[in-house]
Amino acid sequence: MSHDNENAARAISGELPDPRKLFFLGPLGSFTHQAAASAAETLDRNGRSAGLVARDNVPAIIRDVEAGLGWGVIAWENSVEGYVVPNLDAVIDAGDLAGLGRLSVDIAFDAFVRPDDGNASNADEAGQASLQEVTAHPHGLAQCTKFARAHRLTPVPASSNAAACRDVKPGQVALGPALCGELYGLKTFEHNVQDFSGANTDFLVVAPRNDVRSVLHAYRQSQAVDFETIIAVVPLSTGPGVIAKLLDSVRDEGLNMTSLMSRPIKGHAGTYSFIITLDAAPWQVNFNRLLHQMVVKGDWVKTLAVYPRGEHPNPPVDTWMLPQGGICRKRADASEMKAKEERELLW
Repeated sequence: MSHDNENAARAISGELPDPRKLFFLGPLGSFTHQAAASAAETLDRNGRSAGLVARDNVPAIIRDVEAGLGWGVIAWENSVEGYVVPNLDAVIDAGDLAGLGRLSVDIAFDAFVRPDDGNASNADEAGQASLQEVTAHPHGLAQCTKFARAHRLTPVPASSNAAACRDVKPGQVALGPALCGELYGLKTFEHNVQDFSGANTDFLVVAPRNDVRSVLHAYRQSQAVDFETIIAVVPLSTGPGVIAKLLDSVRDEGLNMTSLMSRPIKGHAGTYSFIITLDAAPWQVNFNRLLHQMVVKGDWVKTLAVYPRGEHPNPPVDTWMLPQGGICRKRADASEMKAKEERELLW
């Protein structure tokens, strides 16, 4: 899932409009702040400048971008927790916004407490727990569950990991990037408390659609890099086999699909949009043909993002990686297969 940041950065340089500002989910010290700073450095190297502006939430970023005040940087997909669903929904629903760059930030969490919160242990002199809560962005909490369980801490969601560190209360542990400790004058309770090492989050650089078209026009002329495109599709004719037919069309056009997921259409039970990521640009002949086929058929189609594609990691899936339960012949003894099939497949 991780994308090459140099390729991604090239989507925010060259023959482009000047974004003026880059909005990010604040406050200072968030992982999104780090991603925005990386994007701003690329703009600076190419003779442009974009001041970093923190916003309290992603909807505010979307509004500012759609108003033409600048571009935005939003968290998109995490290698542990998957898509940042509220941000995905916001891009689907946005009236004048699309992604033009994707970059990756390595994710590691330190645990912090206020400097006056005891001696950074989780027990007072009587042996009672002095820390009762752990606070972070919901994705941060989900990535540090073992730490929370080990210290018997109650999760408290925050708008961002940096906000959790800035606003940490007595009796709370805040989770965030290491730089938040010095930034907000906190005491480190524990280092590297994430459940999985080597995690990363991909961030999407978003801009008004006219700006994105200007960027893509320059790339289309040069054909210098390979692209990845994310589209949302709502089939208006429903019934058995709708998605199978859509996937058949993707296969028949020789396109490589790297991701497929669905999101409900809010307030309309049983209706869904399907989000597809493909290794191609919308102007590529076979992809362009697929898009026209869907439009002619009457489906609703929207391009959410187009950006230079980095290398796709393609590691093998070994049996030790598999979840508990389920059935896999490589993991079960032949004598156990019948009983496992009956139990796991529920036949």
